[in-house]
Amino acid sequence: MKISKRERQKLLKKTLSANPLLTDRELSEKFGVSIQTVRLDRLELGIPEVRERTKSAASAYARLKSVNEGEVIGELISLELDKSAESHLITTKEMALQRSEIVRGHYLFAQANSLAVAVINAKAVLTGSVKLRFHNVVEIGNNIKARAVVKKKINNKYFIEVNIYNADEIVFSGEFIMFAQMEG
Repeated sequence: MKISKRERQKLLKKTLSANPLLTDRELSEKFGVSIQTVRLDRLELGIPEVRERTKSAASAYARLKSVNEGEVIGELISLELDKSAESHLITTKEMALQRSEIVRGHYLFAQANSLAVAVINAKAVLTGSVKLRFHNVVEIGNNIKARAVVKKKINNKYFIEVNIYNADEIVFSGEFIMFAQMEG
């Protein structure tokens, strides 16, 4: 089924938002068009090539203060300290319940909590409390996207909202109260 250029470009933006490290070849296979068509679409939309998108993800890790690169659950895609952060996680068989393909909730919580820690510009960050809700199941092979937003800061106390999506569907939401260790 052939889709219009406008619809393809809309899907391209959405696909790269979910997984910015896809190559032009992978995108051409996904959309059933030539690599050149993908390149022209990217150019028209102002989307850089995978090399530049990879550098952007790498620079997000360079800004981390409260955790090391390996301590963020999932792949850190963007980070604006004390404002917002995003990560992606492709779920695996090891994350699922043994008798089904449903991913265990503590993996979703770990992704959300590590992102809530990462977004804070401090040497050390502790989780004070969390009000969370699981909205829907996540299965093996899903590419889930977490977004943390700092809603308010009072002294060393941060109020952070974290939502996790599978495609456009929310699967987890949490209101985190985090405490930053003050320097000194």
